[in-house]
Amino acid sequence: MSDATSTVLVIDDDPDLRASVGRLLRSLGINAQLFGSISEFMKSDLPDCPTCLVLDIRMPGQSGLDLQRELAAANREIPIIFVTGHGDIPMSVQAMKRGAIEFLTKPFRDQDLLDAIELGLSRDRARRENDKDLAALRERFASLSPREREIVIQVARGRLSKQIAHEIGIAEATVKVHRSRAMQKMQAGSLPELGRMADKLKLVPDTSQRS
Repeated sequence: MSDATSTVLVIDDDPDLRASVGRLLRSLGINAQLFGSISEFMKSDLPDCPTCLVLDIRMPGQSGLDLQRELAAANREIPIIFVTGHGDIPMSVQAMKRGAIEFLTKPFRDQDLLDAIELGLSRDRARRENDKDLAALRERFASLSPREREIVIQVARGRLSKQIAHEIGIAEATVKVHRSRAMQKMQAGSLPELGRMADKLKLVPDTSQRS
């Protein structure tokens, strides 16, 4: 499970547990950052790599559930593994409904924690890769001319070249030229692929009717 390019953040007010989890992770070649409180964590910068958070649910002051809500409100997507010595079923259900990876009751098995961390890191790795691909796609779409963008959106709505030409008042052959250039710039090998790119960019509202 060694992964020096990933980081596990551990927030727990129990210094012995913090140290124990830190040793376990480092023994497996995984970077770990340890925090004794949520306020200490909030003052730090998140690492720019696949990350997950091992979070005590009950701590003095702010709770782990409070932090989960704050991160969601700030659109900071970090997979969370809750650990607690005082868990109850409603609390665990609440945490899992909000997207927590796992809810472990202390004392927990090292392997259970490691399995949850592996899942959390893989999810964050996939999310980061998706975000990177989406940013590249947005950049390519931004490179299109206004007319090319308009035609890409019309194509995504399921319009034929003839319909697009009639709707925007240009020749059908001109529509095809713009569409071809747009596909080259977007690096789309086919119209269905262009449509999938448009879906990822949310160029057409879900309520739109496609032919």
